[in-house]
Amino acid sequence: MTDKEIYTDSVKVANGSLEIASYLARPREDGSFPAIVVLQEIFGVNDHIREITERLAQEGYIAIAPALYQRQAPGFETGYTQQDFKVGKEYKQQTKAKELLADIQATIDYLKSQMPLQDKGIGCIGFCFGGHVAYLAATLPEVKATASFYGAGITTMTPGGGEPTITRTPEIWGTIYTFFGIEDASIPTTQVEEIEAALNKHQIEHRIFRYEGADHGFFCDRRASYNQAAATDAWKQVKQLFEQEL
Repeated sequence: MTDKEIYTDSVKVANGSLEIASYLARPREDGSFPAIVVLQEIFGVNDHIREITERLAQEGYIAIAPALYQRQAPGFETGYTQQDFKVGKEYKQQTKAKELLADIQATIDYLKSQMPLQDKGIGCIGFCFGGHVAYLAATLPEVKATASFYGAGITTMTPGGGEPTITRTPEIWGTIYTFFGIEDASIPTTQVEEIEAALNKHQIEHRIFRYEGADHGFFCDRRASYNQAAATDAWKQVKQLFEQEL
């Protein structure tokens, strides 16, 4: 499933009175397809996230990227300067796990009601802040395959406060792959080991990928930390995960 012609659109996902701006990409051909929710970095649903959404559609998936900052900053998207990082982090700190999960569930419900889906469960992929949120999203019953890229803070906090997200590991329903750069100072090796231990303890189907020489954000070719070798291998693993599970 590669290089399919795709259709893209900006859509609104309703969650009660909230309308979540979302970027949708899907194959143009007729038929039903597996679905994947794409979760943004702190920089919003920007060109990088839209490109990932399109790449998944070219592989044969219906992919959608909901704006995780819809409550804090509708329409927010930015680049990768220090100022951009500062602003994006401020919005991240205003998010709450309960609201994020409700928005992702609303996105799944939208796909089920509006799109021709194959009924094998939903996939989820997230990067940076979205990597952390993807770990949370893996606790939703319909999420059967999750790819979490360099999600910082999983072992130490949860959005909005409360017990760290890692304590929700027993609630994960499907298979989760996690991706980390060994040079990522924001996610020490000890935290990666703690995540691995929790997944093993609770017998969650998983794989953990550690890339030597790779830093935070290694998958994004718009960031100085982009690592082509790590990004290429990680994309291969992501495709394998979704092909096997969805």
